[in-house]
Amino acid sequence: MKLVEAVDPVTKNDWMRLPWSIYRNDPNWIPHLKQDVEKVFDPEKNKLLKEGKAIRWVLYDDAGKTIGRIAAFINPKTANTEKQPTGGVGFFECINDQAAANLLFDAGRDWLKAQGMEAMDGPVNLGDRNMFWGLLIRNFTDAPIYGTNYNPEYYVALFEGYGFQVWFNQLFFA
Repeated sequence: MKLVEAVDPVTKNDWMRLPWSIYRNDPNWIPHLKQDVEKVFDPEKNKLLKEGKAIRWVLYDDAGKTIGRIAAFINPKTANTEKQPTGGVGFFECINDQAAANLLFDAGRDWLKAQGMEAMDGPVNLGDRNMFWGLLIRNFTDAPIYGTNYNPEYYVALFEGYGFQVWFNQLFFA
């Protein structure tokens, strides 16, 4: 497997398009609008990037197929509100493979550590807490609400397998 920072048009496109592969057979999935996702990473549109930081990676298998993605963030307004300086990871998508997921999570953890963070929250985003936050843990057959995270059921095992624990429960009602 090969992990690449998504910085050029090809890797950014691979990063953006991966969900269509992950969810191709899922009738409940509603894709996020590309412009809504890109706003999170655009310093012109996301005021938190004036002082905060964000990075994206895409993961390829040995044949060059895109199999995972993740982003890591530091929000200067929240990074030091807990005992440990805390950054976040989000926009996680991955095939059902713990080793692949671990590579993605490790990339986020290592980058956050290099930026002085001691803890990692996820899945979150660098922006509004009502968009792209959380891990769906039940009701996988219910229609999702736009902007909320929707994920395959196996993501719970990937996050727990890495060592993530529930910090707080976020509830959505339609």
